[in-house]
Order: sequence, then C-alpha cells, then structure tokens
Amino acid sequence: MMERLVPAIAAVICLAAGVVWIQAAVSRQRVASRLSTESIDPDLWRLADAEYRRDLLSGFGTLLAGIVLAVLALSSLSRLPALVSGLLAVPAVYTLLRRKRLAEVGRIAADRSEVEKKAREVLTQEELAPLQWAARLAPSDLPALPGFEIGQAYQAGSGVMAGDFYDVFKVDDHRVAAVIGDVTGHGIEPSITALQAKYLLRAFLLQHRDPGQAVESLNAQMSVLERGDEFISLVVLVFDNEAETLRYSSAGHPAAFVWHANEVRPLGATGPLLMLDPTAAYHSREVAWDSDDVAVLYTDGLAEARNGDVLFGEDGVANMIRRDPTASPDVLTKVLVEAARDFAGGPIDDDVAVLVLRRV
Repeated sequence: MMERLVPAIAAVICLAAGVVWIQAAVSRQRVASRLSTESIDPDLWRLADAEYRRDLLSGFGTLLAGIVLAVLALSSLSRLPALVSGLLAVPAVYTLLRRKRLAEVGRIAADRSEVEKKAREVLTQEELAPLQWAARLAPSDLPALPGFEIGQAYQAGSGVMAGDFYDVFKVDDHRVAAVIGDVTGHGIEPSITALQAKYLLRAFLLQHRDPGQAVESLNAQMSVLERGDEFISLVVLVFDNEAETLRYSSAGHPAAFVWHANEVRPLGATGPLLMLDPTAAYHSREVAWDSDDVAVLYTDGLAEARNGDVLFGEDGVANMIRRDPTASPDVLTKVLVEAARDFAGGPIDDDVAVLVLRRV
C-alpha cells in the first residue's frame, strides 16, 4: 500500500510545484519580452531571459518528475521504494513552501524593469535638457527677414548649461531687432534667467521705440528677481531700413562691430551690466546703416579665448572682420569661431555665441 501511496502523494506535490515554476516562468517571460522591445540595457534583458529559461526548465523538470511518479504509482509492473519517492518530492515541497516568495520575486523583477526604464528616461531627459535649452536660447534656425542676410553660431563650452542667448525678430514694418547676451555662471539657474531676459526684452522692444528705454525697463524688471551673483550683459541693435539707421544700446557687453564705409566701427557700452542697479540709466546711440553694411555681435567667450595670458580680444574680432567683410554672414560666423579656437590652440572653455547680419 505504501509503495503506491507515497509515489502518488509525491506525484501530486511535484505536479503542483511544476505549475508554480511555470507560473513564475510566465511572469519572467513578460519582463524579458518588455525589456527586449523597449531598448533597455541589453544586459538587463539577458538576465531576465536567463531567469525565465531557468524557471521554465525547473517547471518542466518538476512536472516530468510528477508524471513519472504518477505512472509508477498507478502501475502494477513497477515498484519504487517509498523512501526514494519521498526524496524525489523534497525539492517540490520546498518549491511549494516558497511559492509566495517566487511570486514576489517575479513582481520585484517586473518592478525593477519598470524602475530601470524610468531611470533611463530620466537620464535621457537630463542629457537632452541642455540641448533643448540651447535651442530656445540660441536657435540654429532664425526667421528669414527681407533686407537681411543672417548668420549665427553657437558653441557650448565646458559647462553643463549655458546663459548665452540671441534673438532676431521683426519689430514693425520697417524695423528689425537683433539681441545677443550672456548671463554669468553655468547651470540651470543662469539658463532660466537668460530665457526670461530674452523674451522680456522682446516685449519691451515692441513697447519702446528706443532700445535704451527697453533695456532700462528690462533691468528694472530683472533686478526684482534678486538672483545674487547673477548679472546680464547684452547688446541690442534696432535696424531701420527705411531711415537707413541703426540704433543700439549695450549693457556692459563686449563691443559689437559694424562694417560701414570700409571701416570697422565698435559699438561700445551705453550702460552697466543688468541686475547691478535697478535704477541704472541706459542710453542709445545711432549710426548709419547702408546697403552691404555688416553688424557683428558676439558673447565674451569669443573675445576671451586665451593663449596663455593673451586674449583673442575685441581687436582679434575686428581684425577678422577686416580680412573679408564681404564674406556671407554664415561664413563670417564660422571664420570668427575657428579663428578664436585656433588662437586658443584647442577647444574654447567658455560658451560662444556669434550673430552676423548684412543689409542687402
């Protein structure tokens, strides 16, 4: 009697344990399938796939043992000692005792894959964030404006995020504004300040005809933020093709240059850095703006390219303009950046933005 009863009990235990292993395998297979289709780390997929195959093999092995024991229990031709049958059932008993643990491990594996997926998405967002900010602050595509050829260049330095920005837009039927600026520091906070300044200045330039008044309003508004050691340098040029004039205002920014009448003319500062003094006054000046004239704006990363203790400087920028002022704006922006890089003997550590406009 025992020779039939023990194998029968062992068979039932093995079959139940086999079902548990198969269920665990199905759970792991779902995780492995998800990992394979979501382009997660290949090592995670290989690990999940190996665990799935292990559980599947254990399940089939245990089911096979249960079937064999059931056949032996029902067969009158074969007899298996009760002790051997009991020993064969020991791993299956252990599996049944740990079935909740197996289910929990399956849930943990699924949760882990989801966490890994979200972590990778976060990392991807962090990697893309500087590029997305740069695209807003210094876009690679600027609007086509009648009467102008425009070239721009932006080169990120060693910082994670930058505060350099530029903007070109139509103010009214006859006037176009060009802006370039730089917020001190690196990281997310200067980038946010730069974005705020860029679009606030656009609004003030639409409100005020005089760029000095627009910059003064911007300074008063930005100073309210009280951002500690953050300061903004910028230069604003407002071109009037009907009056053939260029009015500009500069808040402590490196001198922009205008090629006019076969001469390079600097456009110096007309007021201090923004966010130093909320009551600071900013003036504007006016120069001629004729056909084929060129305006060059840039951030300090260009002029401060360094070779030892020597800076590329504003003179270096002016000299490069003099070499070929008839070059297209796209070419001139590239020439300026390459000249500064060659002067420094390698990559420029600071962020560099350059904006060139030609009247056509």
